Amino acid sequence: MLGRLLHFEAIDSTNAEAHRLAKEGERGPLWIAADLQSQGRGRLGRHWVSEPGNLYATFVFTLQGSALIASQIGFVAALAIRDTALGLLPRGTGPIKIKWPNDVQLAGAKFAGILPETVAQAAEGRITVALGMGLNIAHAPEGTPYPVTALARHGASITPRACLDVLDRSLAHWLAQWREGQGFAEIRQNWLAHAAGLGQDFVGVVNQKEIKGRFTDLGDDGAMILVLADGSLRPIHSGEVQARR
Repeated sequence: MLGRLLHFEAIDSTNAEAHRLAKEGERGPLWIAADLQSQGRGRLGRHWVSEPGNLYATFVFTLQGSALIASQIGFVAALAIRDTALGLLPRGTGPIKIKWPNDVQLAGAKFAGILPETVAQAAEGRITVALGMGLNIAHAPEGTPYPVTALARHGASITPRACLDVLDRSLAHWLAQWREGQGFAEIRQNWLAHAAGLGQDFVGVVNQKEIKGRFTDLGDDGAMILVLADGSLRPIHSGEVQARR
């Protein structure tokens, strides 16, 4: 594996444990996995439903880089999760797309989420990152404001522990391609090839302001690039974005 494995039957959050361990000096490489999370977190502080049967894991590692480099990690992870799902599902299942910034979707429904966080900074420009990843294997939450699914509904049959082994191999491949940011051009090209809604009109809400434009590119800092009605380019770094119907 990419690193040691620390497994919990139950925990508040694997990313929260990464923060605690980083304060104690942990710099990885280390996988933290749990069968159940009581306080799983997603993007924008949302609760991530974390019942047994799915994969909840955080990869802790240290790299040479800046905040710009750290902002690219979620796109690396999305490609790794996509490859993981492709390896578990029957041929012809799909399509598997990536919704900006880091939701991985199967046939238009989300089955995985990614939460990268910087947990420590060291001298000489080195940072320690907690890369949280959740994959719906056996079941998906109900009552969500967007479509969700689980890999088992599409023919996958695997335990969370075995799924982690597959994800570990996929992540190792894409981290090697990325090379701490030096290979982001390749990551960006592959991510765009599987991006959900590329070329479509989107509406985003940033700082309570609505922005409308066509999704045309991915910036080097991971921003969603929209072409506005006047032809200008607007990078979206955070906030809510949805395809316009």
